[in-house]
Amino acid sequence: MQFGVCISNKIDETGIAAYAENLGYSHAWVTDTQMIFSDCWATLALVARQTRTIKIGTGVAIAPTRLAPVTANAIATINQLAPGRTFLGIGTGNTAMRLMGQPPMKIGEFAEYLRVVRGLLDGKRVDYTYQGRTAPIELMMREFGFYAIEPRIPMYVSGFGPRAMELAGEAGDGLVFSIPRVPTVADALQHVREGAARSARSLKDFHTCALTSVIVQELGEALNSDRIVREYGPGIMASVHYAYDKWMRAGGDPPPFMRSIWERYCALLKDVPLAIRHLRIHDSHYTYMREDEAALVTPELVRAVALAGTPTELVEIIGDLARQGLSQIMFLPSVVNQYRMVETFARQVMARL
Repeated sequence: MQFGVCISNKIDETGIAAYAENLGYSHAWVTDTQMIFSDCWATLALVARQTRTIKIGTGVAIAPTRLAPVTANAIATINQLAPGRTFLGIGTGNTAMRLMGQPPMKIGEFAEYLRVVRGLLDGKRVDYTYQGRTAPIELMMREFGFYAIEPRIPMYVSGFGPRAMELAGEAGDGLVFSIPRVPTVADALQHVREGAARSARSLKDFHTCALTSVIVQELGEALNSDRIVREYGPGIMASVHYAYDKWMRAGGDPPPFMRSIWERYCALLKDVPLAIRHLRIHDSHYTYMREDEAALVTPELVRAVALAGTPTELVEIIGDLARQGLSQIMFLPSVVNQYRMVETFARQVMARL
């Protein structure tokens, strides 16, 4: 099992990546949520210069906010700075797009986007369509070192639904998904295999990475203790924000584990005009704990959306996930406590594995 830290990137606090490297983390994933955090590519360039061994990449890059050739060039530029340590995490943009009042990219468009990016990063000439016009394109003058496509850059596809997971099998080198939102790792891998079968691809060396909140619980500590709510609450509530945004657009019932808090959460938003409600929903995204939401971080919610337990319990949980076929666990600490949370997990859990 490998361990990664997802960085809510702040351009003048990039030292967290080197700190994680020194603690034994294998990957640093830099977020790409343009209406909240710093620009991911600027942050990655600094991280590349400040680290030596940790793998670095986007966690995850948002396809609909950039043209496919632009994304290919950007990650290849980082690969010039950190050759062999660079990876591309890529997704349809759930939070990033919804923060602009827009839906994520549709799966069909995403598949075409991935085709172009992968082809360019493999040094191929590919047909590219823009505003109805199609022409062949390629990354040129590679011999001058403006960017590097070698060593090969792996592309990890973010997928939280069956079709996106299948697309990871069709086009990606790995899958980024969420647990416990997906019932088991086996469920995710089954979708991956179905996608790979359609394109007759081998899944040798396929990488699976789970984004989740990992709560290191003190002995006898309640899952809604003041400490857990303060330190882990921003990540826990991000799941509620996502569920509400989806419900606001499509209707239906909330997830079963949110029913006990649903009416209280909806009451917090009832006076926010619909035209700007998408801004209010995500305004604390993985960053700080809103006081008016703190009481909603219940033990039931924590157990449903996070891996939680004492260090001994977490070692057992992680061992089981490894046996299921999970390659990496990656978590996103809140900015205000990130150094302590990264060190706590490394010292108390990773050191035992």
